[in-house]
Amino acid sequence: MPSLDRWAPYALGLLRIVAAVIFFEHGTQKLFGFPDRPGGGAGPAMLSLAWTAGVLEIVGGALLAVGLFVRPTAFVLSGLMAAAYWIAHAPRSPFPVLNGGDAAILYCFIFLYLVFAGGGAFALDKVRK
Repeated sequence: MPSLDRWAPYALGLLRIVAAVIFFEHGTQKLFGFPDRPGGGAGPAMLSLAWTAGVLEIVGGALLAVGLFVRPTAFVLSGLMAAAYWIAHAPRSPFPVLNGGDAAILYCFIFLYLVFAGGGAFALDKVRK
């Protein structure tokens, strides 16, 4: 039976791309209202905490999607998601499923894993080196 280990870099690359694209979408929703912003209305004030998070989501999501500067970008985004959880979600309830923070926790640990594992297959970091 052939080993699945040879497919690990491709699975890692796919995980990185999918997580990055969905993360990028959180930023476009926050800053540009696309797709529709929950509750409608204007986006966050420039230089506010939410605006800064949106910028990091867009820039960091794009960098991770193409696999450029994966480790430092993932480190920053992991910290962003840890802060987002403790600032915005944890005060609502100690249970992630109730406080809406389950995605923040998953992003935090996926990005933390990328810090150590790198970008896997399909990453521009491999071409850059």
